[in-house]
Amino acid sequence: MHCRAYLLLERDFQELMENNYKGIIAFPVSEDMMQWEAEIEGLQYSVWHGLFFQLSINFTSEYNLLPPDVKFRTIPFHPNVDKDTGRPCIEFLDDPDQWNTSYKLSSILLTLQVMLSNPVLENPVNLEAAQMLIADESLYQITVLKRFNQPLQLKNDSSVSSKEPQELVRSVKAISFNDYYKTWSVIATSKATEYYRTPVLQDSDFVGKYYKRKKIDLKHPKEWRLK
Repeated sequence: MHCRAYLLLERDFQELMENNYKGIIAFPVSEDMMQWEAEIEGLQYSVWHGLFFQLSINFTSEYNLLPPDVKFRTIPFHPNVDKDTGRPCIEFLDDPDQWNTSYKLSSILLTLQVMLSNPVLENPVNLEAAQMLIADESLYQITVLKRFNQPLQLKNDSSVSSKEPQELVRSVKAISFNDYYKTWSVIATSKATEYYRTPVLQDSDFVGKYYKRKKIDLKHPKEWRLK
């Protein structure tokens, strides 16, 4: 008999397939549905558009009473993403008291997608990125693109990013999901139209084959995007 979290994650997976959010891919990589991988693309009309970021998402049996553990495996140069751990600074992910059981996996991924192009500059977790963005937005955008060509990768949950000469003391600024959702509802181009939907995704055999193939192909993102 499957636990409550398993059934809720099946629901979240089905919701992702039905809405087919543009620039968002997510699928389970464990039989118990507790471990997921995801890939998000930055929103259109932003420096992040065309850049794809891989994430790991680990759930527990307490889902959806508690939020999952989310990390960027491809770590963006961003004020609200820790450059060492890949953890995004999002209020409802950092503080379980801010989590709402109405949130789904799509809520998390859409929030992260909007966060990329809507950073909060007060008390950032990546001070270097925040200072550069404030001082020279053009230089910041150039740096974002340059660093993406040699992205910081998080492998086996350990940091392999380079260390700064001096460690900076960081404080965490909570980012409200409601604020991001309001922003997303106005500017996002994430939700696909009926044109992008296909009835073949309703076929259970196809779905099983799809995310097994995607698990393999995500290890080769360039080839995947060419497909």
